[in-house]
Amino acid sequence: MIFIQRGAEPEILTLDGQDKVRALCEEYDQGKRIFEADSFDSKVYGHQTVKQALIHMQHGKCCFCESKIQHITFGDVEHYRPKAGYRQNDNDAMQKPGYYWLAYSWDNLLLSCERCNRQYKKNLFPLLHPEKRAQCHKDHVCMETPLLINPTITDPKNHIGFRDEIPYPIDDSIYGKTMIEILGLDREALNERRRTELGKLKRLLELIKIVEAMPNDGALQQSAADARQLLLKDILPSDEYSAMIEANLA
Repeated sequence: MIFIQRGAEPEILTLDGQDKVRALCEEYDQGKRIFEADSFDSKVYGHQTVKQALIHMQHGKCCFCESKIQHITFGDVEHYRPKAGYRQNDNDAMQKPGYYWLAYSWDNLLLSCERCNRQYKKNLFPLLHPEKRAQCHKDHVCMETPLLINPTITDPKNHIGFRDEIPYPIDDSIYGKTMIEILGLDREALNERRRTELGKLKRLLELIKIVEAMPNDGALQQSAADARQLLLKDILPSDEYSAMIEANLA
């Protein structure tokens, strides 16, 4: 995971989205407590302009695992705080209502791959102090301390490090530990992809060191300089698994 700089809010959320939020809040005030999937309009929070804004600000990567997703899938517009219902722990029954009033909130939307969203995170949203959970639109989420990192607010590199391709919680961070466990950030298929990318970079670094140890040769030294530039490129936020690469090249 890397820190994500949130971009400008798409207009459809400020217009249609706000209208729908008001309608949901009115329904709650009138006694409605269960908001199923059909209570929310995916054509608004999942509108093309919303998705494109998320793709742009996340460099086409999943907000959790940092895999590029556009070439193999459409990706999910992920609600950081679940809109319909939530669970504190994986074995808990679904609690409703969820954060219905945030269903169209730009600050609550991220782009995720289907694997991270549907297989791992699902409706999980654990809090450090569950008794402080906001129950409706009249409560304030600022009283909550989520155990899941929102990468547009908190820099994940303060909580998740890498030993080679394997993520670990820095200083036993409860936030890093929760993210790794719930999102499956250490799943073997993902480790394998990171291992492959890291292996390429390690071989490139070995080549650089060999060339730099050779007698001065303009062409060879230029090759070494070019190779170093490639290494620097791979720690840009736009590249896959840049958090792992930066941790290993630091």
